[in-house]
Amino acid sequence: MTGFVCFDKGENITSFFAVKKLSRLLGEKKAGHTGTLDPMATGVMTVALGGATRFIELMPSHEKKYTAVIKFGIATDTLDITGNVTEKSDKKVSHEEFEKVLQLFHGDIMQVPPMYSAIKKDGVRLYDLARQGVEVEREERQVTIKELSLTSFNEEEQEAEISVHCSNGTYIRSLAFDIGEKLDVPCTLKALRRTMANNIEITQCLTLAEIEKLCEEGRQNEILIPVDKALDVYERVTVSEKQAVRFSNGGELDAKRIRFHFEEGYYRVYSPEEKFLGIGEYVTDENLLKIKRVYNEK
Repeated sequence: MTGFVCFDKGENITSFFAVKKLSRLLGEKKAGHTGTLDPMATGVMTVALGGATRFIELMPSHEKKYTAVIKFGIATDTLDITGNVTEKSDKKVSHEEFEKVLQLFHGDIMQVPPMYSAIKKDGVRLYDLARQGVEVEREERQVTIKELSLTSFNEEEQEAEISVHCSNGTYIRSLAFDIGEKLDVPCTLKALRRTMANNIEITQCLTLAEIEKLCEEGRQNEILIPVDKALDVYERVTVSEKQAVRFSNGGELDAKRIRFHFEEGYYRVYSPEEKFLGIGEYVTDENLLKIKRVYNEK
């Protein structure tokens, strides 16, 4: 089976487990995903099966959306509620104080990735170093917070729920920690739900129970999104029969011979029979449509 599964990952399962489970359910050994979610996090996770795995890097990934619950008065080594407590405080945060600080995190901000992350330092994952008790210096990175709003505030429980629309590479755990720094109160991430990734909204996603039910009913094809549909952020171009054969065999195409106005970038390429052939990359200087990925089911 080839295609993408829009999966609503549940709590307390790893991304690795999720991929393996879907792979077994759908009977496809070749599987991968477009980005991990921490075990405690839920929500949008895009899983590729079969020939779709070759297109993972081409999935749109520049923006994500989350809802997150921040807990005041406690800090942990993992920056979320699953970690070991490193600091506590009885200081109370008011609704007004929190909203005022939240305004400081709009737009382009600098962020230090957490130690418990998949980023590599000298070839070693940071979380592997963290589990050994080793902490290394991490370089600040610029990320963009496009939208940030308070959705609920519980003064008694000292918790706030926020909605975040951010650039790829933003760590919500680090955001919670940095907000705490500005409040002068230790904070940690209590809950996280990804509501949009890869241009896929949570409403398009299926839970594990829903996928299992569809599999039991023999409706597996309803679970998969075709590769070309998942990549519909790229404009489509139809080529001639001879050009389709050449493209499918890995040959670049002379753009002058294609009746289309190209601009630098990627395109979904189709045969005259509307068969999806793969992704081409137009290179302006050479006026060529080059092969980025050829589509096949395996």
